[in-house]
Amino acid sequence: MREKLMAMLDARKEEMIEIRRHLHAHPELSYQEEETAAYIASFYQGKEATVEKNVGGNGVVVTIEGGKSGETLALRADFDALPIEEETGLSFASKNKGVMHACGHDAHTAYLMVLADCLIELKAEIPGTIKIVHQHGEEAPPGGAKYILESGLLDDVDHIVGIHVMPEYPVGTVAYRSGAAMAGGTQFKIEIKGIGGHASTPHKANDAIVAGSYFVTALQTVSSRRLNPFEVGVVTVGSFEGKGS
Repeated sequence: MREKLMAMLDARKEEMIEIRRHLHAHPELSYQEEETAAYIASFYQGKEATVEKNVGGNGVVVTIEGGKSGETLALRADFDALPIEEETGLSFASKNKGVMHACGHDAHTAYLMVLADCLIELKAEIPGTIKIVHQHGEEAPPGGAKYILESGLLDDVDHIVGIHVMPEYPVGTVAYRSGAAMAGGTQFKIEIKGIGGHASTPHKANDAIVAGSYFVTALQTVSSRRLNPFEVGVVTVGSFEGKGS
């Protein structure tokens, strides 16, 4: 079956590229991916699989029942984009101003769609069940995965596999590790209140900018002093805004 599946995927390479370019040209931000979700769901219309739409929001879950008994495997890919203005000049560049597929989610979705279709064709040979999970909202905490899990559709899954494109590795290479391989994210907002004043008389003010600058630096000790050095983690301050005088 493996050789047959690989041959089928290779034969549909151009289709995969076409899907990816369509998605790249029509990116949507996290939790706003209505058109992308509809495009994905329509791909499975009429195929021998069960399609669940609007899962936990805009998620799409496709269930492929194999012809033999076995465990349930889930394959997952994300499909949201980022708030970035595309300046590549490509023929399939983003048509949505200020939004771009800059993290590979268009590619993730394209290959999962084609892979799923090939697995549907081979379903009689599959031992067990395969669930195709198209996840929305990966880029924005708490993440679409949380809401998809809360739907209960994955309660019977024994194993789940999700992959991410990595330009650092040669084409055809798969990198993996024991334990967590990718990061989950959360957000924080901290407000430091000071007393404004004239720049020439700092002694008459409480400078929140200076305090905030020290705080940003001190935050880096969270990962260096609070985490096990054999584990990975990062604390990033993505925005610093000083208001008033």
